Amino acid sequence: MIRTAIVAIFLSLYTLVLGPPLILYTLVTRSADLMYWVGVKGLVFITRVAGMRVNVEGRENIPEGVCLFAANHTSNADAPAIVGAIPRRLAIFGRKSLFDIPIVGLAFRLAKFVPVDRGNRDAALASVKQAVEYIKTGSSFLVYPEGTRSPDGRMQRFKKGSFVMAIEAGIPIVPVACSGAHRIMKKNSLIIHPGRVTVRFGKPVDVSGYTVEERNALAEKVHDAVAAQLPDDQKPAG
Repeated sequence: MIRTAIVAIFLSLYTLVLGPPLILYTLVTRSADLMYWVGVKGLVFITRVAGMRVNVEGRENIPEGVCLFAANHTSNADAPAIVGAIPRRLAIFGRKSLFDIPIVGLAFRLAKFVPVDRGNRDAALASVKQAVEYIKTGSSFLVYPEGTRSPDGRMQRFKKGSFVMAIEAGIPIVPVACSGAHRIMKKNSLIIHPGRVTVRFGKPVDVSGYTVEERNALAEKVHDAVAAQLPDDQKPAG
């Protein structure tokens, strides 16, 4: 719990001290780049202090231009590992409740993060449409197609909404396999354990040959591409 307390205190102070001036700078310049990268660097720094080491493989597979990064989801430790490994600005879906937090919520909206209310289908569809608009203006996106964290580290089935986004926006999908994060921070646990996480980027999947009606086939292809990069104990059961 000591590591958890250190991370919580650091992120709270980091947000309170740097958040307001960065938000003001973003509003004046109409660019969220500085705010985004200061946030990412701070998150990567504190997770490293907490004992998480990240090994990155396959960055050469990331194409130029806008793309959709589709990753498996096992832990709250996934995000800092994956976001820190991607060498470009991203937009991300986030729980709606996070956008109600002072400073944090405004920063997320300025950075073109998209709130998701999983309990409201109409609101979820509106979030997907908003994400497509952001993609069309040049924002790459990170998604977790499983929709929730795996309870045991094994990859689960993919939901289809993310792939509709990619088809409608006409952007390639980069399969991202994150392994080891579930040992750093288990689902529904606040305890942070030191350890190593590996982030692997697979070859991009071209969506130009797919229609919205073929989203299931695209989801399966990306699912298999992510699974192929995971260790045996994190591959889908069966």
